Amino acid sequence: LPIYRLMARLTIRGTSVNLPAFLEEATFTPVTPGALTGKLVSSFDFSDAELRALTMRDIRLTDGRIHSIRAEAADITEADVNCVEFSNCELSSLSWTGGVISRTRFNACKLLGAKFANVTMKHVVFVDCKLDYATLSRVRALGPVMFVRCHLREAEFTGCDMTRALLDECDLTLTSFGKGRYAGCDLRGNDVSTILGASNLRHVIATSGQLIGLAQALATELEIRITDEREF
Repeated sequence: LPIYRLMARLTIRGTSVNLPAFLEEATFTPVTPGALTGKLVSSFDFSDAELRALTMRDIRLTDGRIHSIRAEAADITEADVNCVEFSNCELSSLSWTGGVISRTRFNACKLLGAKFANVTMKHVVFVDCKLDYATLSRVRALGPVMFVRCHLREAEFTGCDMTRALLDECDLTLTSFGKGRYAGCDLRGNDVSTILGASNLRHVIATSGQLIGLAQALATELEIRITDEREF
């Protein structure tokens, strides 16, 4: 029995991501943390575990669910993750280095201070996730990537290619956009008045109503003093 029949599609303002649609009658094989290293793991279910440390290295995960996992520390290195759903996970001090994440959904996950470095993402969506203080370094969006209703307070994007990304209804308080590629990145639906690095956001998509917020962010970045001309 196949795990999924067709890809589900999530579309927001013309940006679409393809995600796995699992059949209700699909059979998943329960796995333990010891199975998540150095091999192909498919049609799997990894759920309801509390761990001191979660480590996944040089592994290929496909057609599976990772649900309600709590880990005090998490280290994922050179993983190929395809058609996987992460839901209600709390991965403290997550370090995700290298590899590819594709057709994958992160739903209601707590990833405070997570570090994604040199990761390729395509058709990936984060929904209702807490990514405050997260660092995304040299992340490449080769396919559309969405952040929907996510907390990204004081998160940092550094050296990223986010040309096919979309952020919608996110908390972008003091979110830092460092040098990178953002052409076509859709920022509509967000308060951008307190973001950092506004000058790096060349060719993004915004609404006329966001121009004041972008101007405020840029003025802060350039340390422009705003005053009443009558003071002089």
